[in-house]
Amino acid sequence: MDRRHFLGLGLSSAGLAVLGGRASVGRPSVGWRESHSSLRGPGSLPDPSIPIGTDTIPQIEHIVLVTFENHSYDSVLGMLPGRGDGFSTFGGVPRAANKAADGQVVRAFEMPTPCQIPGEPNNSWQSMHVSFDHGRNDGFVEASGPVAMGYFTDRDLPFTWGVATTFPICDRYFCSVLADSYPNHRYLYTGTSLGIIGDAPTYPDSLVPPNGTILDQLNAHGITWRDYFTSGLTIPTYLFEEPAGSSRLSPVEQFYADAASGNLPQFAVVEPNYGKSSEENPQDVRFGDQFFAAVVNAVLSGPCWSRTLLVWLYDESGGYYDHVVPPPALPPDDYPPNLTVGQSYPGGFDRYGFRVPCGVISPYARPDYVSHVVHDHTSVLKLLETKWNLPALTYRDANASDLLDCVDLSSPPAFLRPPELPAGADPGQSASCLSTGPGTIPPPSSVRRRR
Repeated sequence: MDRRHFLGLGLSSAGLAVLGGRASVGRPSVGWRESHSSLRGPGSLPDPSIPIGTDTIPQIEHIVLVTFENHSYDSVLGMLPGRGDGFSTFGGVPRAANKAADGQVVRAFEMPTPCQIPGEPNNSWQSMHVSFDHGRNDGFVEASGPVAMGYFTDRDLPFTWGVATTFPICDRYFCSVLADSYPNHRYLYTGTSLGIIGDAPTYPDSLVPPNGTILDQLNAHGITWRDYFTSGLTIPTYLFEEPAGSSRLSPVEQFYADAASGNLPQFAVVEPNYGKSSEENPQDVRFGDQFFAAVVNAVLSGPCWSRTLLVWLYDESGGYYDHVVPPPALPPDDYPPNLTVGQSYPGGFDRYGFRVPCGVISPYARPDYVSHVVHDHTSVLKLLETKWNLPALTYRDANASDLLDCVDLSSPPAFLRPPELPAGADPGQSASCLSTGPGTIPPPSSVRRRR
């Protein structure tokens, strides 16, 4: 069972059934916390001088999170003109290149069609570390094949590029761990993967962090939230125990209705169709762009817009090339990587994963702003914790940045009147590459043969 199939099954296993007992986890090694005594720790508050649950950002009443799958910053925004740290180019052509195992050099290239290769590139712990190559970022083709050097432009992602040239983007937003989707989704909601380095169902979904989840905190302090699903869930299933959990699941059509009526919860997660519009291979990425446009336009046109902050991001880089070396990161806890057969490449949780696209959409967004602050998925946790003064879950989120550099809350909102954005992609305007294929990858012009 692959990860996409698992996400598709998540609806039935998570929302409509009472889960059994929670699995236990081994005790982490001792001594690590003592060596980090000067840092904020789990359970600490962003502002210990005020009560837990205090709303510290009253201008923002609704935080919306939209997630996509498996693309690096360079593969989506690397050729974005004039904004952010993308490809270095010569004559309009990216300079970036990686060597294949046979010695051929593959330069970065625009994908021939909006579709991708099934199963490629590879995003496992092993492949991510081969790609990283001890900080050289030169092993992407070796790990995943030539498609790893492919990128997309506004030809296929017109709305995404329109958002990225209008609202703030973050060119130092890294996924949380050099691994695939499941561990990174756990960081997004719990601040740790508890040693997990691979996709479910290799690991039991019922492993619960000692300090719980951000949704536990929202529940405890009466902060409303809802997951609007299309075909599956990225939130781990242990968060949906009856009766509270399933009542917070709604089809994505309800999101559009709630946005139009002004009934959005305080925190909303909006999920694409994981078989069609999440942008994971082998999907046609235009469906993701189309979905993104529908979600954002629903917020922009609804009565909640003046009080909303929307964060959009990708869960991890999917094996696609990125030129920025992931920096060291603060380990969330003492749990070491649970290395399994086929994933024995050494590494730890003391380094971020590769960059992924991320941006902030809000009336209070800073115009013409590119954030160079180091963020990761626990920055979303820190944003929620900062707004409602909630306890940190792990060392990582306790000490993370909170994305608030992307907004100006002390001045009149620059985007109170919603800006005009390009229309979302229309996959129906051309023959579907889902039937004709992704084209020739790599294009012959992008390959330099061995001498």
